[in-house]
Amino acid sequence: MSDKGSDDDGPRRGDDTGVLTKPRARTQRPPLYKVLLLNDDYTPMEFVVHVLERFFGMTHAQAFDLMLTVHKKGVAVVGVFSFEVAETKVAQVMDFARRHQHPLQCTMEKE
Repeated sequence: MSDKGSDDDGPRRGDDTGVLTKPRARTQRPPLYKVLLLNDDYTPMEFVVHVLERFFGMTHAQAFDLMLTVHKKGVAVVGVFSFEVAETKVAQVMDFARRHQHPLQCTMEKE
């Protein structure tokens, strides 16, 4: 029988170092979340473009195109992030919209 350990997940002796090592468990990637911007009849288009540039790092052209998608389809995905980042972006957008007295809605959902 070999001294390198068996096929179970217990500690194993490293190659020739004499050090016991434990096999690495496979880690799963954290789930991603889509951040969605919803259309309304009151928030100015220019404000939405500004939000997309400021909080999502888009160029003016990208932000303008996405704003038109939100306007025409009623909703658009503005980014995909880890839970914490998505949650922060939603909170930032909602707070910014409220401070400027706009009813803009931003939500997130699991991808």
